[in-house]
Amino acid sequence: MKKVGKYEICGLLGKGGMGKVYKARLPFAEKIVALKLLMPHPHLLDLLGEQELRSVFTAEAKTMCALQHPNVADILDFDHHEGTPFFTMDYHHQNLGSVLGEKARVEEPTRILPLHKAIGYTEQVLRGLGRLHRSGIIHRDVKPFNLLLDASDHLKITDFGFSKLRGEYRSYPSGLVLGSPFYAAPEQEKDPESVDPSSDLYSLGVILYRMLVGLLPQEHLVRPSEVHPETDASWDQFVFRAIEGDRSGRFGSAGEMLEVLEVLKTSWAKRREEACFFPETHQEGEVSAGLEGATGSLRLRSRPLKVRPGDAPRVFDCDELGRPLVHTANDFRVEGEGSEELVHDDTTGLLWQREGSSEPLDWEGARRYMEELNEENFGGFSRWRLPTINEWFSLLKPLTESSRHCLSGPFPMDEKWYWSCDRKSYSAAWYVDLELGYAHWGDFTNLYGVRAVCFPDRGKGVRGIKK
Repeated sequence: MKKVGKYEICGLLGKGGMGKVYKARLPFAEKIVALKLLMPHPHLLDLLGEQELRSVFTAEAKTMCALQHPNVADILDFDHHEGTPFFTMDYHHQNLGSVLGEKARVEEPTRILPLHKAIGYTEQVLRGLGRLHRSGIIHRDVKPFNLLLDASDHLKITDFGFSKLRGEYRSYPSGLVLGSPFYAAPEQEKDPESVDPSSDLYSLGVILYRMLVGLLPQEHLVRPSEVHPETDASWDQFVFRAIEGDRSGRFGSAGEMLEVLEVLKTSWAKRREEACFFPETHQEGEVSAGLEGATGSLRLRSRPLKVRPGDAPRVFDCDELGRPLVHTANDFRVEGEGSEELVHDDTTGLLWQREGSSEPLDWEGARRYMEELNEENFGGFSRWRLPTINEWFSLLKPLTESSRHCLSGPFPMDEKWYWSCDRKSYSAAWYVDLELGYAHWGDFTNLYGVRAVCFPDRGKGVRGIKK
């Protein structure tokens, strides 16, 4: 499929029971959008029929158009392609599922988020759900992959395909389950029409539990305070109330849950230490000369590679969630002035551009940016390039009591996502999340920060710190 209506299809973003979502381009404006096309799963088509599914799909678009809220995704266009309805939305390359590292096997462990991130995301979902519920809409499928994130970390709720509208009653076949396993409230699994606002709040409670614990709630619940260093018993009570099986024990509204969250947030803020903690001492790790075969120490590879996701742990020396296994005791020196400041790391021998690009760029734009730096002999050097993932990892610090990864010392945090030179495929490359400390991949058309590196002195050894 090359075109849907006037939109050029760039690639598949995802698919569900109702249809497929594509990354698409509006040619005249060169605007990238997300395009959802009605393409129901055959089983769903058999259960509900084409006419009913068209009605549900159109209702989803109308629902999203009517809400108009900062934490709800907007509809840009609605049309038909060869008789099949589709609509477009703003394209966002991230969602909470990818930030957590949730996989196809949802039961597998995910990343634990710093408390300030978990609070921020929960607040935004609650504000969006509050808007829905005041309009008489129950979402019925609140899960991480339905929570989009823009470049500024603003969250938007999407996928209203099976939302329940006020006064509406649909008799669904007994073989149809609405919502996602592990996230749907117990009453929703038994009777999709029995849901109320607390059902959506239950789903959000599961998401918050996952953000704090890295697991889904199982029969034997782990207390967040046993896992997350920034939480205490008050957070246990908050989360367990949200995921109470009996809805009468949950929060009654998004507003009530938000009020309690704000009290917890205020209490936490009073005892919060510095956002980033830089220890003055470090554990001694093995010393490596940067050889590819080194074990238990940082491999300072400078040559770009094409790396499949399944090979990432071996190539990047990271765990299954893209987090580095080894950390470096950096020794930084800053020189130069203004936008041409450079950062020397005497530990690794790498020379870094301190500021980087003035705005996020797509991958091809990042490559052109490197060419421009070399043409102008930026900082007196002409060997600038995009860093490898392994070189980016040399800047990350292990998780500390502040529960946050961050760049060491002299680097500004203008962007959280930065391109590497390592490719995933012919149309995607790897990037790092410098705030949460992991590597992942994104389409070439995504916009990420760009910072240059070069290796003027290749005689340095590299000291690694095991995680």
